Amino acid sequence: MSSILIHSATLVNEGKKFVADVFIKNGIIESIAPQIERKADRVIHAEGLHLFPGCIDDQVHFREPGLTHKADIYRESRAAVAGGITSFMEMPNTVPNTLTQALLEEKYLIASNTSLANYSFYMGAGNDNLEEVLRTNPETVCGIKVFMGSSTGNMLVDNEKTLEGIFANAPMLIATHCEDEATIRSNAEKFQALFGDDLTPGMHPLIRTAEACYISSSFAVGLAKKHNSRLHILHISSAIETGLFSNTLPLAQKRITAEACVHHLWFSDEDYATKGNWIKWNPAVKTAADRDAILQAVLDDRIDVIATDHAPHTIEEKSQPYSKAPSGGPLVQHALPAMLELFHMGKIRLEKIAEKMAHNPAICFQVHKRGFIREGYSADLVLVDLNRPSTVERSSLLSKCGWSPFEGRTFSSTVTHTFVSGHLAWENGIINDQKMGDRLIFKR
Repeated sequence: MSSILIHSATLVNEGKKFVADVFIKNGIIESIAPQIERKADRVIHAEGLHLFPGCIDDQVHFREPGLTHKADIYRESRAAVAGGITSFMEMPNTVPNTLTQALLEEKYLIASNTSLANYSFYMGAGNDNLEEVLRTNPETVCGIKVFMGSSTGNMLVDNEKTLEGIFANAPMLIATHCEDEATIRSNAEKFQALFGDDLTPGMHPLIRTAEACYISSSFAVGLAKKHNSRLHILHISSAIETGLFSNTLPLAQKRITAEACVHHLWFSDEDYATKGNWIKWNPAVKTAADRDAILQAVLDDRIDVIATDHAPHTIEEKSQPYSKAPSGGPLVQHALPAMLELFHMGKIRLEKIAEKMAHNPAICFQVHKRGFIREGYSADLVLVDLNRPSTVERSSLLSKCGWSPFEGRTFSSTVTHTFVSGHLAWENGIINDQKMGDRLIFKR
């Protein structure tokens, strides 16, 4: 479809809300105006709907290659688009781990053939691949991922010489998972000695504590300040960590930025009683006070980005006892509806949601001509009906794992249309996968 006219939508963009028409031609936003009188191949009457820039999720685990019994790029990208996420950045703890440039390009090849959303992949850092990491092209790869804490797979980077080499020489953004491994292991040994096989999900934040997060996050911040590195700390989960970040500079000038994830903004340790392993993530969901402090840091711009850390596991894997059940869960299909629910609760403005889920990821990663509703930009757009409730039911889930931590929840809003590079990929529950997404480009 070469041209689309979106008529009379309420745009949520760059701190404003206003009604306008948007004309898309050949995948690009060609004009935005109060009224556009042009013929188009398709006209969408969007009166009463809100038009957001497409969400850019800077942290997902789509499990391909090697773990495709849990998820794959084909299925997860469709779930993302259904949830208004038009671009994703995927993590390197697949099998094999993405520790070479050749393995990295293999993932790009898979996505070019199967991803409905736009895509990028992190280059993985290990203890012994520094030379390979430094070969990463800043213009075609979103960033370098460093696991400074235990993670899925075998990618813990705990060699100080390697860390110094990465922070001193990386030509691009460094994204970190920060949990102090020694603290976690010590806590785990204590709880194992006390409770043996009777460990429960509610103990997860007592093992993977705020202290463990802060030790690692503050260490990463120290390294970044020492070397003037471009650091982005992922999934902040504790109140104490929010004090590491500043709101005194415009985002484009910050050297140290942070991300919050939807589950840390939504759940608290009180939910383990009913949700159990279904909300077992690393870092752990912690107290309501932590949750509220993270939201406050989002609102006052100490935390810059909202993402998902979408990390599916099978129902069988998550149904195991706590000590055997893996951490992580699917979120891309319901991240935007969940944040819009916080809007309905009076906790966040629509303009701030657009900023944290679209504008700021584009700024942080210097994504080329995406993340905003602007003339000349790629038409990554999401239409939302704020007054059409939708219930999360297993039959409607698109992620391969087939479950959601939000099952049974009725959200007040529904994603009605998602445009990926001008392609209408999702319309009222129907996927159109005649055109795949694009590889993201970065202007650095």
